[in-house]
Amino acid sequence: MNTVAHMRDSVFFEGEEAPHRRSRFWLLLVLSSVIAAAGVVADSDATVIGAMIVAPLMTPILGIVLATVLGDRINLLRSWAFVFAGGLTAIAIGYGVGFFVAAPVIAATDPQVAQRVSPDLIDLLAALATGAVGVIALVRSDISDTLPGVAIAISLVPPLTVVGLTAQSQAWDQSLGALLLFVTNVAAILASGVVVLAVYRVRARADASAGVTPAARPRSPRRSIAFIAVTLLIIAVPLTVTSLQATQDTNLESQIRSAATPWAEENGWLIAGITVNDDTAEVLFTGASSEPETSSLTAALEDAGVDPSRVTAQFVPAYTVELDAPSSD
Repeated sequence: MNTVAHMRDSVFFEGEEAPHRRSRFWLLLVLSSVIAAAGVVADSDATVIGAMIVAPLMTPILGIVLATVLGDRINLLRSWAFVFAGGLTAIAIGYGVGFFVAAPVIAATDPQVAQRVSPDLIDLLAALATGAVGVIALVRSDISDTLPGVAIAISLVPPLTVVGLTAQSQAWDQSLGALLLFVTNVAAILASGVVVLAVYRVRARADASAGVTPAARPRSPRRSIAFIAVTLLIIAVPLTVTSLQATQDTNLESQIRSAATPWAEENGWLIAGITVNDDTAEVLFTGASSEPETSSLTAALEDAGVDPSRVTAQFVPAYTVELDAPSSD
């Protein structure tokens, strides 16, 4: 079990080593932001994962957790300042990298962006569990080697660069979605971290090592804990809405596919794709060159419980051409 002094030394920017820690933080933040932005633009999972490992934002976030539990106001404010300043820097770097990309960096053309602009409750659940592991690794020395895995599991810098990239492409809704993912991850780490440190009685251990009696103990950090709890509840609202919308879209796609597939097979067409957006759907068919008769498709959709007025069908004729054999001259 790590001592409270060791934990403070790991996450606080204080003491004689403070200048060195600050310079290391900013160096790694700038480099990880550049790596993340490049990985998003190039659609490279390996590059984005590398940025997650290098990213130093987990340190001040854990500093907020520890300072909240200890009631250390100075380090609490200092850690928040590093998170805010670091976040703005990563966004600015993503925005700047966007100027070097010819095409807009948006969800429709970049899978890395698409993964980070529509967070839901599953993302919150994953962040809560990952944050708990990160704080446990801070407390227990025997599992501190899990921190690289925590860095990969929790997405901090990549969503911030996506905020900048999509903002530069003027995709403001996607920019807000990526920012929501980052805030979700931070709030989840704070919430699960405070609980973990309470379970390990870190505050009591710190008071005991300092010889502080219960009567002389500083005021309980109830305000900070209440702020974290309220923030988490507020974040849960849009995440719930996103989750419900995603479920509705999936159900609509499934209903359309089950109704349209038999019709397509009977008429010599294939379903090339179904796009669902805001309770409307577009079905792309490819196949026979003749114009299809769609009244039976409308009836099939109605039988499946789908309002045909919500569905647009697009037909793209496909032709088979046999190439001439090469001449033997």
